[in-house]
Amino acid sequence: MAVFRETVPRDLQGKLMELNWTLVLLLVLLGLAGVGMLYSVGGGSWSPWALNHMIRLAVGLVAMVVIAMFPPRFWMGVSYPVYVVALLLLVLVEVMGVSINGAQRWVDLGPIRVQPSEIMKLAIVFALARYYHDLPTEKVTSISGLLPPMMLIGAPAVLILGQPDLGTTLLLAATGVAVIFMAGLSWWFILVVGGIGLFGIVGVGLYGLENILAEYQMDRVRAFTNPDFDPLGINYHPNQAVITLGSGGMTGKGFLEGTQSKLGYLPEMQTDYIFTALGEEFGFVGGISILAINALIMAQAVAIAVSCKSPFLRLLTIGITTTYASYVFINVGMVSRLLPVVGVPLPLISYGGTVVLAVLAGFGLILGAHIHRNAEPPRGAGLFG
Repeated sequence: MAVFRETVPRDLQGKLMELNWTLVLLLVLLGLAGVGMLYSVGGGSWSPWALNHMIRLAVGLVAMVVIAMFPPRFWMGVSYPVYVVALLLLVLVEVMGVSINGAQRWVDLGPIRVQPSEIMKLAIVFALARYYHDLPTEKVTSISGLLPPMMLIGAPAVLILGQPDLGTTLLLAATGVAVIFMAGLSWWFILVVGGIGLFGIVGVGLYGLENILAEYQMDRVRAFTNPDFDPLGINYHPNQAVITLGSGGMTGKGFLEGTQSKLGYLPEMQTDYIFTALGEEFGFVGGISILAINALIMAQAVAIAVSCKSPFLRLLTIGITTTYASYVFINVGMVSRLLPVVGVPLPLISYGGTVVLAVLAGFGLILGAHIHRNAEPPRGAGLFG
């Protein structure tokens, strides 16, 4: 019977010593930067955002370390149940979801309000990593082997797109494709799918985006391609974001000295547009520093993925890292007008409880993968061998 063969510390102290403390430190630095920026955009006050963010950060960091202590066998066992729960929560959003700013993306669960789409970003990685761990290598590129992961991705994507949340839908798809590719998908298949996608793009261009996208989505496309389109309406936030970023210059105006945020030119700066506030107060140097920390975090995560002998842990780490990288790329691209506005937060810096906890839970799994990197569950062995 095939079983996990692990050469890792069994005691708690040994596992704590095996933690990738460099990665932990980088995450703490990023979280503290978020606390500082939320303190600033809150007008130099701990309320309403900075204190809550710090509490969630502390809870998330503790949870991250606890998650890292669990062996991979446990996470393999809960992979599909986590996916099912996340999918049911997405269905619950359709039935009794809470609308905020015109979008129905949250659900109240007693004293807490959660955003199921954020949970699904982690759940989809769980499900795909478990699926490909159990799948024999020769079936990875077969049609029968590809249909289940496509369904695993498609079901939540349809529900999230209906909230509506195009940004999260695209992020979910990107993560899923990354996991499928790293599972061993051949280049010929990627070229075929890419060719079909190219024909699809041409077809959309000929048919017309306005016949496919919702009106508000078309307005975002028009706003992205033409900064002068509706400057006091849908283009107001993107234009003000660029002005705010540019006003910081090389070194910024100084902590608590940002005028754009203080005068209310860019509302909701505590969420999707937090990077603009950082750029205004700390300039190009501050913005590059945050991006550098994020790059180091991603590099550490990729190194952990490469070191894992287990297909499950390797794919889990790659999927979570792809999700995180997509967060950063889309958010920074959005606020600098390199991408259309899609509403994706900057992880650990933007305000949002579900996002913070989901991101840190994901890194708990990555840290656990580092501890158990020498575990060797044979491919196709399943949970119990």
